[in-house]
This record gives sequence, structure tokens and C-alpha cells, in this order.
Amino acid sequence: MLRIISLNLNGIRSAVSKGYLDWLPRQQADIVCMQELKAQAGDLNPEMRSPEGMKGWFHHAEKKGYSGVGIYSRIEPDRVVEGLGIADIDAEGRFLQLDFGKLSVVSLYLPSGSSSEERLQIKFSFMDRFLPHMAALAASGQEVVVCGDWNIAHREIDLKNWKSNQKNSGFLPEERAWLSRLFDEQGWIDVYRRLHPEATDACYTWWSNRGQAWAKNVGWRLDYQIATPAIAGTALATAVYKEQRFSDHAPLTVDYDWAL
Repeated sequence: MLRIISLNLNGIRSAVSKGYLDWLPRQQADIVCMQELKAQAGDLNPEMRSPEGMKGWFHHAEKKGYSGVGIYSRIEPDRVVEGLGIADIDAEGRFLQLDFGKLSVVSLYLPSGSSSEERLQIKFSFMDRFLPHMAALAASGQEVVVCGDWNIAHREIDLKNWKSNQKNSGFLPEERAWLSRLFDEQGWIDVYRRLHPEATDACYTWWSNRGQAWAKNVGWRLDYQIATPAIAGTALATAVYKEQRFSDHAPLTVDYDWAL
């Protein structure tokens, strides 16, 4: 079995202060994909770089305290790909790929467009340029799992208040249609939805810090493991962990019938 966890940390140092690295060994994960490190290489202590039984690889943003992605793995990868080779995207530390034989695992942090019109346009630009990269991954001959914070709720059942959010970034028609293209045109599989096609409240992975969103479970499903068909077809179980909070996101775990 292969257990992969994905989690937006909203700051690795913050998550660690809330018990993240104490929780992690108990999960018996093989690979952990992380987003929004909000840390530079020099900010990571040895335990953050290599927690118990694992080793970490990271793609940091140039801007301090911003973005950044990482992957912990029990097994040494054959190859590490840091960034997309697109300067403005790579400056924000949004893509890291580890290859293990015929399997590639990606930690992805897709930009949020909710803070300003400028950031929304940056998000759309990222999406336009990332779509062909996803097509290339799908056609690479590798099995691929792309884990991450996609900052898009795909369907109405993927967020509590969908009617009032139709004009807000994260649930715009253009964003949702872009995700549909990954699934319908490129053949990617939304692993959580494959196993839980109609889940609603249980699927949420992010809650606003405003109001009583967490207490009332007014959430969004923004975190996905999106995979090529063969490995997606081996998915045995998936769960969103909500017993402890390390971040404004919750960890998404998928177990695959797959051996590295």
C-alpha cells in the first residue's frame, strides 16, 4: 500500500507549533505533499527538513514568508524537479515533483485569486500556462499523482455556500471549467470524488478564519489528489483529518494499492 497525504500548512513553523510533526509519524504516510511553507531554506530546523523516518525536498518562494511547497518521503526519489521552468511562477515556489520509478508525485500550490483583481489575473495566467504542463504529465508514460491546494471548488457540492460564491474567486465559472478540462479532456481523475462521488460536508478541506466557519463547517473543498487513471483506479480509501487543526486547511489522505 502507498499512503499519500496532502496539506496546505499555512506556514510550516506555525503548523509545527500546533503539533504537526508530532502527529505526522502516527499517520504512517509514505509521501507527504505540503503547500504554503511560508519559509526559506534557512528557516527550517533539522526536524522540519527530515522528520522522523522521512526526508524532505522543498521549492521555496523568493519572497520571504510566502508560498513554497515541499514533499516528505520515506523513500529516496530517482529524480527531483523543482519548478516549472517559468520564471515568474517559479519565483513563487509553486511546483515540486519527485519521481519514484514509474510514479511521479507532485506538490502543487495554485495561486489564490481572492485578494485582488491583480492576483485573480495572475491565477488565470498560471492556469493557462499550467494546463499544457498537466497534459504533458498525463502523456509522459508515468503514473502521476498531483497533490495540492488547487484553490478551486469544482462543483456545487464542494462548498457550503455555493449560491453566494458564484462571483468569487475559487468558484468562478472559468475556474470550475478549467478543472473540468483536466478531467474531461485530459483524463485526470479526482481521487476523492472517485471514492465519494456525492459527499458534501465531509469533503471540505478549508475553512475561513472569519466568523464561525470552522465551528459551523462552512467549508470548501480546495485540496485534491488528482491522478492518472491507472493509479487512481487503485485508490482504496480517502479521508479528511479534522481531529486536530494545524492550519486553516485539513490533511487529505489517500491510500493506493501501489508499491514504490
